[in-house]
Amino acid sequence: MSDGSTTLHPRGPLRGRTVALCVTGSIAAYKSVELARLLVTAGATVLPVMTASAARFLGPITLAGIAGEAVATDMWDASFAGEMHVRLAERADLVAIVPATADVLSRLAHGRADDLVTALALCARGPVLVAPAMHPRMWEHPATARNVAALREQGRVTLVGPVSGEVASGDVGLGRMAEPGTLLASVLGALSPRDLVGARVVVTAGPTLEDLDPVRFLGNRSSGKMGFAVAERAAARGAEVTLLAGPVSLPTPHGVKRVDVRGALTLRQALWQALGRDLSGADALVMAAAVADHRPVETSASKLKKGEERITLELVRNPDLLAEVGAARTGRRPVLVGFALETEHGEALVAYARRKLKEKRVDLVVANEASDAFGREDNVATLIDGDDAQALPGMSKASLADAVLDRVSALLQGE
Repeated sequence: MSDGSTTLHPRGPLRGRTVALCVTGSIAAYKSVELARLLVTAGATVLPVMTASAARFLGPITLAGIAGEAVATDMWDASFAGEMHVRLAERADLVAIVPATADVLSRLAHGRADDLVTALALCARGPVLVAPAMHPRMWEHPATARNVAALREQGRVTLVGPVSGEVASGDVGLGRMAEPGTLLASVLGALSPRDLVGARVVVTAGPTLEDLDPVRFLGNRSSGKMGFAVAERAAARGAEVTLLAGPVSLPTPHGVKRVDVRGALTLRQALWQALGRDLSGADALVMAAAVADHRPVETSASKLKKGEERITLELVRNPDLLAEVGAARTGRRPVLVGFALETEHGEALVAYARRKLKEKRVDLVVANEASDAFGREDNVATLIDGDDAQALPGMSKASLADAVLDRVSALLQGE
C-alpha cells in the first residue's frame, strides 16, 4: 500500500482526509467503485479493503485502479509489517462499509473481529458509516432488526439506508443500497465542520430565463454549479438549506430543500417567501444566481414569426434582488453574500466588487471572471470584505463554497 500522501484532486472538500472503503460480499459491491471515484474526486485518499466474498463480485484490480492504492484483503498478509487493521485504523479518518451484508451487520452488532473489515471497524478512531444491502425479506427479519437496533444503541455505527427499490432478484422493497451520491454526502457530513448547525441558509443558483414567446427566451451561460456547491457544503456543515434554483439539470444536493424558478420575477417571489418580509426566515443569504438584468416588456402568447430583416426588442430592467434585501435589512442578519461575475480582471474587477459591496449593502462579495467560472468544475475568485481583498488560488467549486461559508460562519458567530 502507498503512503497516501497525495490525491488526484487535492483541492476538493475532502482534501487531506482518508477514508477506508470496505467492500463486502453483496452484488451491490459494484457501486463501491463509483463511490471510490466520487471520494477521490472530492480529494480524499481512499484505502480499499475487501472481504473474500466481495472479491467474488468485484475484481480487486478495479477498485485499486480507482483508489490508487493496493486492496487490503487478508489480516494475515505476511508482506505487511505490523497489525493491518490497526495501521489502517490509524490512517483512516472514517471507515465506510459499502455494501454491508446482513452477516456483516450481525458480526458488527456482536463485536466480532473475524476478518479485516470487522476488526478495522472495532479499531476505528473516527466515524463508521455502514450501507446495508440485502433482499427485503432479510432486512425485515427479526434477527436483522435486533442487530440494527443494537448497532444504533451502541452509537458507534451510522447506518445510511437501505432504501426502497428493486434489488438484484427483481423484487421490490426496503433493502436496496443507498446510491453512491447519497453515501458521499454522508461522508462529507461526517467529516465536515458542524459550525452551521441551526443556521438557516438560503442559496440562489443558476440562470434566470426571460421568455420572449413559448419557444424562445433571453438567458445566460450560468450552469448553477457554484450555487449548488454552496448549498451542498452548507448542508454538510449542518445548516438548514433552501436552494432557489434556476433552470438547470443538476441533481438536488442531499438534505437540501429545492425550489425551482424560471425568471427574475419568480425568483424574487420565491426569495421573499423564503426570507420572510421581515427577513426573519434566514440567517444567511448567498446570491450565487446569475439573474438577468432585463426582461422583455411583453411575452408573446404564440411563437413570433419571421418578419423584417431587423427587429427591435423592447426590454425593461429587472429588480435588483440582492439590493432589495440589503436595503430592507436593519440588523446584521441575514448575512448577505453576493457574486460579481464580470469580464474585467485584476484591479478593475476588485474595484467593481467593492462598489457592489457598498451599494448593495452586503457583507461579502465573491468576485470572479466569467472565463474562470462558467461551465467549469473549478473556479478562481477574490473575496471582497470591506477594504480587504483576499485572492484565492484556483480550486474546486466545493472548496470555494467552503471558503465562502467559512466567512459566513465567522460573521454569524461574531454577532
